[in-house]
Amino acid sequence: MGTRLGELVERFGGQLAGEPNLEVSGIAPLTDAGASHISFLSNSKFRAQAAKSGAAALILTPADNALIGDEYAGARVVTPNPYVYFARAAQFFAALHEIKPEAGIHASAVVDSSAQVDASASIGANAVIEAGAVIAAGCVIGPGCVVGRDAIIGAGTQLLANVTFHARCVIGQRGIIHSGAVIGTDGFGFANEGGVYIKIPQTGRVVIGDDVDIGANTTIDRGALADTVIEDGVKLDNQIQIGHNCHIGAHTAMAGCVGVAGSAIIGKYCTFGGAAMVLGHLTIADKVHVSSGSMVSRSILEPGQYTGFYPLAKNADWEKSAAIVRNLSSMREKIRALEKTIKTLTKQDEK
Repeated sequence: MGTRLGELVERFGGQLAGEPNLEVSGIAPLTDAGASHISFLSNSKFRAQAAKSGAAALILTPADNALIGDEYAGARVVTPNPYVYFARAAQFFAALHEIKPEAGIHASAVVDSSAQVDASASIGANAVIEAGAVIAAGCVIGPGCVVGRDAIIGAGTQLLANVTFHARCVIGQRGIIHSGAVIGTDGFGFANEGGVYIKIPQTGRVVIGDDVDIGANTTIDRGALADTVIEDGVKLDNQIQIGHNCHIGAHTAMAGCVGVAGSAIIGKYCTFGGAAMVLGHLTIADKVHVSSGSMVSRSILEPGQYTGFYPLAKNADWEKSAAIVRNLSSMREKIRALEKTIKTLTKQDEK
């Protein structure tokens, strides 16, 4: 199943140079695309590959279109942001080939009689929907999922296989929670008395907005008293840990294995590279970008790119560098003393 190139342009815009009735069946990489595929050029360093691509059509910027010239013989869709155009076109082709689960409740699912499940929702095999839960229109609850007591799943949201969505937690519309994710686990809260830890009940919720994507095996802890909040449009990769009472601002994105400790407040439109860490009770402003592997140990109050890690080195060299860092304060005082001595000697020579 495919579509006309002209139909794509009608849907998503762009300037078409080529035959609008050309049939395309999907999107493929530059090196693999064939006569029925459309491909895209979002990084100019691959311009040579694009020029030689066998794709039926190419999505590219006005600048790259001009520079490729006649080297590429196929049709072209010229747009300011080819990567975004690719994402939208890819969604379109995926929808053409998607096999949607049938509405209804699988015979092996366990749904409490007090739960509200919209007739258009799909409840998969061995799923459990507990008392008072609300499953809105068009939801897909995959095989083996557990939706806890009084939890709310917004319209069109999908829980893929084996997601656990604990009691009283809320997610808005059009969300996707990938397999193995656990939403609403107890936060890590303990009081210490004489070396013995006493558990603090975690009575808050996790409240998630619309259009949020949560990756496989990611865990979001419920709040201790108040709620953990994930705002609209947040994108969380796989194996991320969000601690209790955190607040993640709208359209922030985190790559795999990021860890955010409890009560951290993170602004809107932030990005965090893989394995970045944020200590608890910190505040991070809007539009902050944290590099992979960085440790955020203090609040960041201004937007910008932040990086905090030592470059990789042989262990012996790293230990030498660490020893130097430990002695920097005393070295600074010695250098200052030497500078004063040099100035004094210089003045004496001038006399």
